[in-house]
Amino acid sequence: MGIEDPIAELAGRIQSASRITVLTGAGVSAASGVPTFRGRDGLWRSFLPEQLATPEAFRRDPKLVWEWYNWRRELIAKCHPNAAHTVLAAWSRRYPAFTLVTQNVDGLHEKAG
Repeated sequence: MGIEDPIAELAGRIQSASRITVLTGAGVSAASGVPTFRGRDGLWRSFLPEQLATPEAFRRDPKLVWEWYNWRRELIAKCHPNAAHTVLAAWSRRYPAFTLVTQNVDGLHEKAG
């Protein structure tokens, strides 16, 4: 007795839900051009976290650390929300008990509404 159409099953559950909680991470913004830290093209494939993302790295070479973070900020500033951000924003308006939990700091959820 398996589910014949898992997408329809999920859609039905979402439509009838009284509360929805969504957890997102870097993958949701990757389609917008925001580089992830891990994965095939992840930033930590080109850079070592110890060189850029620690207090010791900043003490050792603050110019390098600032340049890297500024590069990331400039790159992210050019990105726009994708379809996933738009759908989640619509759900936040449609469902009064909607909660979005994210580790992302790119601001794309907010830009989507």
